Amino acid sequence: MALIKFPTKTVNTDSVNPFVNSVFDNLFNDSFISDRLVTRVPAVNITETAEAFAIELAAPGLQKSDFKINVDKNIISIGVDKSDEAEVDEKLYSKKEYSYTSFTRSFTLPETIDYSNIDASYTDGILQVKIGKKEEAIVAKRLIEVK
Repeated sequence: MALIKFPTKTVNTDSVNPFVNSVFDNLFNDSFISDRLVTRVPAVNITETAEAFAIELAAPGLQKSDFKINVDKNIISIGVDKSDEAEVDEKLYSKKEYSYTSFTRSFTLPETIDYSNIDASYTDGILQVKIGKKEEAIVAKRLIEVK
């Protein structure tokens, strides 16, 4: 298989129809479209200790009330659905975009979790969800004596 580099613009395309080229260049280089093409799912870190699982979700710029955390059987879903519509009285802007923040992350929970021991906190743009384990799932550590 050979890799071939195609030129971004040919020499005579602007002379054929410069209007079409400038429209497509503006359309695909517009920040509105390029921002929407990037996925908007926050990064997640999941850690496990002997007593609990911890989910850390990076979601800056939100408030505690924006999050909806649901547990259904063995799936935990963390979601946000927020829209910001700012009222501007003066109409001098040439471009205005509404801001919508919406995402849902779902994770499958193991059988060893304690459903009554799930806590969530939101500080400094990080949502921290702590999911405790059942007592029988916590492995007791002990020293084995060699005889």
